[in-house]
Amino acid sequence: MAMMKSERLRELTDEELRHQRYELDDELFNLRIRKSLQPPDNPLQLRNLRRQLARVETVINERKKQERSETA
Repeated sequence: MAMMKSERLRELTDEELRHQRYELDDELFNLRIRKSLQPPDNPLQLRNLRRQLARVETVINERKKQERSETA
């Protein structure tokens, strides 16, 4: 999965963000399993996936916070 910047993530819909989060979480899980069985080909891949997942989570949480402040 290609690295996406925060600006690009903010352009996605809520459904696309949830799908992105699911894919990254699944990929991270699979990478952790493979890491336990053999050394990874690219050791930075795990860190990059965690950071990308954090970016997606941040955008999702920003939107939730914005929705709450608009309804209050």
